[in-house]
Amino acid sequence: MNNNELNELKKRYVANGAASPDTHFADHAENAELWDADGKRFIDFAGGIGVLNIGHRHPKVVEAVKAQLDKVMHTCQTVMPYEGYVKVAEKLSHITPVRGHAKVMLANSGAEALENAVKVARAATGRSSVICFTGGYHGRTFMTMAMNGKVAPYRTDFGPMPGQVYRAPYPVESIGVSEEEALRGLKMTFKTDANPKDTAAIVIEPVLGEGGFHAASPSFMKALREICDEHGILLIVDEVQSGFGRTGKMFAIEHTGVEPDIMTMAKSMGDGMPISAVVGTDSVMDASGGNSLGGTYTGSPVSCAAVLAVLDVFEEENILEKSRALGDKLGERFQTLERSFDCVRNSRHLGAMAAFDLVRADGEPDAELAGKLCKTARERGLILLSCGLYANTIRFLMPVTISDEVLGEGMDLIESMLGEMSGQS
Repeated sequence: MNNNELNELKKRYVANGAASPDTHFADHAENAELWDADGKRFIDFAGGIGVLNIGHRHPKVVEAVKAQLDKVMHTCQTVMPYEGYVKVAEKLSHITPVRGHAKVMLANSGAEALENAVKVARAATGRSSVICFTGGYHGRTFMTMAMNGKVAPYRTDFGPMPGQVYRAPYPVESIGVSEEEALRGLKMTFKTDANPKDTAAIVIEPVLGEGGFHAASPSFMKALREICDEHGILLIVDEVQSGFGRTGKMFAIEHTGVEPDIMTMAKSMGDGMPISAVVGTDSVMDASGGNSLGGTYTGSPVSCAAVLAVLDVFEEENILEKSRALGDKLGERFQTLERSFDCVRNSRHLGAMAAFDLVRADGEPDAELAGKLCKTARERGLILLSCGLYANTIRFLMPVTISDEVLGEGMDLIESMLGEMSGQS
C-alpha cells in the first residue's frame, strides 16, 4: 500500500490521540536511513525517540531475534522462566552503577519501569510520597503522567492525577534556575508538600529528555544523594532516554560519580524491541512480596535476545567511543550554527545527547520556528524532533553509528533551512 492509502486507513481506524500527524509511512530502514511506502528516503535524526542508538536493524540484533523465534516466543516468565531473562538480569546487574549488589526486574516500556520503580521504593521504605522535577518526563500511564513536569500534551485531557506526587525545580541556567535555587526549591517542597519522613523517593532524569536535554551537574546530583541519605529517601534515576550509550557512557549518571538506589532504563537497550528494566540495590529490589512485580509480557524471550545482542555490539564496535565522537562533531556544527544565525542559542551536548534552542530577536523561545524547522525538514527528507518546556529546543537522537556522509548531509540541510527561515543565508 502507498502513503495515500495508508493515510485513509489511519483516518478511519486509528484513534486521534494515537494517530501520528505525519503522512509518511515507514517501509524499510537501515542504520540511520529509512524509506517510506512511496520509496522516499529519509535521514533519521530521531532514532525512534532515542531507541536506535546502534541503528535501525543492526545485523547482530536481527540475527539474535530470528534465532530466538525458532526456539521460544513466549511462556510468561512467571509461569516458566527462560535463560534470556536471567542472563539479561546478570548483565544489567554488572553494568548498572547502583549501590551494592544489583537485582533486576524486566518490563515492557519506560513508563512501566517507572511505575514499578515507585512500587519498589514504597515497599522498601514504607512511605508514599514521590518528588519529581519540573521539565521531567517519565511516561503516559497515570502514575507517570502525574510524575511528568510538563502538562501538555501528556495529561491535558485525562482528569485527576494520582496523589502524593510533588515537584521541585530542575536546575537549568539558561532559563534562570541555578543549582542553588533548585536545591532551595527542593527544601521548600519538603516544607510545604512532602514531609521527608513520608517521602519514599526522589526521581530525576540525569539529563532531561522531553524537558530539553539539560544535564544535571555532578555537584547537584551529589547534593541530591546527600539529601536522600540524610532523610532515608531512595534516589531513583530515570535513564530511559539517556541510557545505553547516548551520552558517551553507558549511563548518564556515570558522568557524576553518584550511585542511585534504583535506575530505570528502556529505549536503546533493545534496539527497537520493546523491553525495559528496573535495576536496584538487592535489599531494595527484594522488599516487595513474591509475585508482586511482573506482567504477562515482561522480559519477553525475543526482546531479551535483542538486549544480549545489543550489549555484545557495544563491546565489539566501541559504541561508547562512537557516541563521544559523534557528540564532538555535533558540538562543532552547533558552534557554526550559533555563529551564523542569531536564532540559534544555548547549544549543548553530553556525548551524543545534543540540542540547541531557537529564539526570537528578543531572546524569547521561538516554538513556532522550531515547529516550522521540523515540518520543513520532514518534507525535505530529514526526521527531526523538537522538545523542551517551551517547545523551542531541537534535539538530536540519530544513531551513534551514523556515517559521516549521512550526518553531514542532514546537518547541511538544517543549516540551509535555518538560512532560509532566518533571512541570514
